[in-house]
Amino acid sequence: MTTPSKIVESPKRVTPLARVRNIGIMAHIDAGKTTFSERVLFYTGKNYKIGEVHDGAATMDFMIQEQERGITIQSAATTCFWKEHRINLIDTPGHVDFTVEVERSLRVLDGAVGVFCAVGGVQPQSETVWRQAKKYGVPVIAFVNKMDRTGANFDNVVEEIRDKLGATPLPIIIPYGQEDQFAGVIDVLANELITFDEKDKGVTMTRGPVPAEYAEKVVEAQKYMFECLAEEDEEIMNKYLAEEKASNEDLMRAIRKATISGSIVPVTCGTALRNKGVQPMLDAVIAYLPSPADVGPVKGIDVKTELPMTRSASDTEPFTALAFKIMTDPYVGKLFFIRVYAGMSTRGITVLNPRTGKRERIGRLLQMHANRREEIDEVFSGDIAAAVGLSDVTTGDTLTVVDSPMLLESVKFPDPVIAMSIEPATAGDRDKLLMSLCQLAQEDPTFRTKTDQETGQMIIAGMGELHLDIIRDRLMREFKVACEVGAPEVAFRETFLAKAESNTKYAKQSGGRGQYAHVIIEVTPGEVGTGIVVENKVVGGRIPKEFHKPIEEGLREACEKGILAGYPLVDIQIDVLDGSYHDVDSSEMAFKICASMALKDAGKKGRMILLEPIMKMEVNTPDDHMGDVIGDISSRRGKIIEVETKKANTRILAHVPLAQLFGYVTALRSLTKGRASSVAEPSHFEQVPSNIQTEIITKRNTKKA
Repeated sequence: MTTPSKIVESPKRVTPLARVRNIGIMAHIDAGKTTFSERVLFYTGKNYKIGEVHDGAATMDFMIQEQERGITIQSAATTCFWKEHRINLIDTPGHVDFTVEVERSLRVLDGAVGVFCAVGGVQPQSETVWRQAKKYGVPVIAFVNKMDRTGANFDNVVEEIRDKLGATPLPIIIPYGQEDQFAGVIDVLANELITFDEKDKGVTMTRGPVPAEYAEKVVEAQKYMFECLAEEDEEIMNKYLAEEKASNEDLMRAIRKATISGSIVPVTCGTALRNKGVQPMLDAVIAYLPSPADVGPVKGIDVKTELPMTRSASDTEPFTALAFKIMTDPYVGKLFFIRVYAGMSTRGITVLNPRTGKRERIGRLLQMHANRREEIDEVFSGDIAAAVGLSDVTTGDTLTVVDSPMLLESVKFPDPVIAMSIEPATAGDRDKLLMSLCQLAQEDPTFRTKTDQETGQMIIAGMGELHLDIIRDRLMREFKVACEVGAPEVAFRETFLAKAESNTKYAKQSGGRGQYAHVIIEVTPGEVGTGIVVENKVVGGRIPKEFHKPIEEGLREACEKGILAGYPLVDIQIDVLDGSYHDVDSSEMAFKICASMALKDAGKKGRMILLEPIMKMEVNTPDDHMGDVIGDISSRRGKIIEVETKKANTRILAHVPLAQLFGYVTALRSLTKGRASSVAEPSHFEQVPSNIQTEIITKRNTKKA
């Protein structure tokens, strides 16, 4: 934690840094994130009425595609105030196809609210967003939503947070009743019942004594809280051993400290749709989640010396910010969302982008409220805002002062797992389509576009069928480009199973100066996730240094194009062992071509395989359809991982190849008469069975021919 003496605040700052909270709302799809966000905006006075997701009127779901489908596609940022604290809030999507929005949001946030369905509990995407939060060290408070639903069980969700997420849940708010009897919440620390007036949509809260039938349950919760905090705080431990009662102030201090360190997860509950439990959750955000000053200095690299350096969240530090999201506004143009980590900035200043080495001018600064914007003159340390006027900036770029530049850690995104061809409806739309695809790819780092060199087709790739369907829809509605798309295809990968060597010469003579290059390479299978590692082990000047880079470029380009069936190679190490050159005929281009030929030759000699994306799928089905669902999953080459029965419902967890899941939702509805549901997310890559690999290679080669 940063000591207060290191934080110097500008006199122009309206809200002190200690009263700023940068939080995100994250959850599995349909857990109620956006509904919860709408209540936050209503109770904080940002909105005068509540917008409902099911009506297509939610403030934070402003895209037409979000309103039609009732899901969140893009993360939306806003700012509101609660009890003299400023909350910069980002509502993130729950669908796995848009996990990039969660990733880049958590990269710049100081805390998060994890929303869990009281019926569904910890679901697959809950685990994914939890891992993302832990990856960036973001402390989390849990909100168990939908306590009024049939099958709601607060205690089960708390246990699942412990068992499935490996966290230490600490209930600070417990439910008063559940399912159709849910009537309010109980504040464990204050030992009070909180009820919400339905006439004014829960604005009026009434605190009173805990009903007698809940007294024992509250005592148990308080005892568990005392024991849990004693393990985290020495002062609480001393009082626990001495059998003394700790004050509420001591307990709150200990909860805050343990939450920020990530050792505990405070748990609250309610039903956002029925306007119960949201305000106590806001109180918990203020009390227990960190301010930018609590997070500590931001770490980065000194651009000039390439040595590690830090900067505190002080307004007097050199300006340092991270661009974490790009969005196109029809009236303003490109908006670059930034998180300011240090210093302050005004409109019109010049900053440096260390990635490009170019200077950029911030023309305007905007405070965003979903898709509405407000002009502001300055941004301070800890702020989240949007900048206008930048040009060569992409997601994950650092914006910093020119004379003392600092490079922050960027954001890493997963590779696409599904692809399809796309063509303009008319030849005249081709250029417009290319420009539109380029703009969408700049907004979304998990969306890729390329032209197949052999077929000439444009290929788009993304994280799932829904992802690409949204892209197609946006092309037609926002960019007014009529287009036709092909059937979705799986984005396979290629790799080596065994070591292979190649001794390749490239010699070409055509009257004048010729072309000559000679390289010897060895390809070794690498560890999963290592990507492509190229190491030059040539000694004694056998290949001059000026040809080392072209060799690596040739190898990496060949990896991208693939060998077996035109899919990118992954997880291999390529060692350049030896070679030779000609004083006159050798050139950079010759060595680049030779390196590419050498890798293809090694591929013919070594044992190569195709890898396919495997999805982690969860199916929730009534018990009477369980056998049919499991049988169908097995027929799709799926592997059952876990089967869990709750009342009359069965939860099936399985690993299934993505290639077998196209159209699965429709098939599942037909199989279970519409009573089952499923969700799937990318898990890992596995070797394709040999008979299927032969079919894929034959099909690809036939297509190229």
